[in-house]
Amino acid sequence: MNIKQFEDKNLSHFSYAILSDGEMALVDPSRNPEPYYRYAEEMGAKITAVIETHPHADFVSSHLEIHNHTGAMIYASALIGASYPHQGFDEGDEIQLGKINLKSLNTPGHSPDSISIVAYDELGKAHAVFTGDTLFIGDCGRPDLREKSGKLQAKREELAGQLYHSLRNKLIPLPDETQVYPAHGAGSLCGKGISGDKESTMGREKKENWSLQEMSEDEFIKSLLEDQPFIPKYFSFNVDLNKEGAADFRETVKNVKLGRPVTEQDQANALTKSVAIIDTRPQNEYKKQHLKGSINLMKGSSFETWLGSIIEPNEPFYLAAENEEDLTELIERAAKIGYENQIEQGFVLRFGEASTPSFDSDKLKSNPGDYTLIDIRNRSEVKGGKFFENAINLPLHELRNRLDEIPTKKPIVVHCAGGYRSAAGSSLIQEMLNPGVPVYDLSEAVEKFK
Repeated sequence: MNIKQFEDKNLSHFSYAILSDGEMALVDPSRNPEPYYRYAEEMGAKITAVIETHPHADFVSSHLEIHNHTGAMIYASALIGASYPHQGFDEGDEIQLGKINLKSLNTPGHSPDSISIVAYDELGKAHAVFTGDTLFIGDCGRPDLREKSGKLQAKREELAGQLYHSLRNKLIPLPDETQVYPAHGAGSLCGKGISGDKESTMGREKKENWSLQEMSEDEFIKSLLEDQPFIPKYFSFNVDLNKEGAADFRETVKNVKLGRPVTEQDQANALTKSVAIIDTRPQNEYKKQHLKGSINLMKGSSFETWLGSIIEPNEPFYLAAENEEDLTELIERAAKIGYENQIEQGFVLRFGEASTPSFDSDKLKSNPGDYTLIDIRNRSEVKGGKFFENAINLPLHELRNRLDEIPTKKPIVVHCAGGYRSAAGSSLIQEMLNPGVPVYDLSEAVEKFK
């Protein structure tokens, strides 16, 4: 048995190829299937199975495309009610893969239809378990994503109780030496305290993972529900899309409308004013010149998450980039959360109608009362301590819907924890609220106030 882990660092997503005797099974594949095809060719293997541990909320899977391209059977829990061609894969069901067996365990809790897959070697030993979003390294899956999405819906308290029993009755009994391969690592919003490690063993998790320790069901539920991260707008949209099966990655990306580089006012005037512009250029370029109404959501490791937190599912938007290479990459990254069809037009931007005033952070140190301070960090971050006592907390993912809560009698200063989100938040306030007073981005200077 050979197991290869694939990592999408931007989405903190792990997917897997399991090989035995020339046959390959894929577990929770990402939107772009090409790395799996290349690996199968490199290993001289045939992809015969694609397994979905559940309908994912934070990324779009390529399970249907791989099925259409290779003929591989898709295996998923019958509880999903999936619209794509598939075979039910629930408790006790097995897949023969070369000389090994893959067995399904129903492990509800993160979602009502979650499964984990145990890989048994040629001697019948439980070599590895692929836990999806049920068990992470150092944590377990959050139970609050399926209250309003998917065929099966359940309250977070109910799912948390199911997860308690899934962990104890299905996973803890596995041998200590069983390798643990989850669907996500540190940084994913599908858990709240995921380790930076990429794999583990059941023995280690039984010792170190808080969710596997001895406690009552009530204690577990209380601990699990506390301080879960926010839920991006696109999560429920992705659950439904994954239940249906997404269009082919390359084809859908190729269909995104591309415009000529915007270099003059006439081209800017031709853009529909009611459509949001996502300007992905570095903040120093944005601040020099940008289009009115644009939001500076820079290319970075969290681009997909914040795009899907600011822009609503099915809401059209323009995508502006610094160059053609960045534009191509960012269209593909938008496709990883199913947003490619919402791009009204993608273009390279070399023109601006407005600029952002520079800010002297020393003035804020001397006279903090002269400014309205907006803290756009998440509530869990603010709970750990405020940088400015009088700052108003309006998390970035809520900001577009709460602009009317911002006082506009004083200049506005926006901050986050490091500068990435404040670039988006300050541009959003300036261009969408248009408060009539200067809006400043504290950016990386926030470090002086920690």
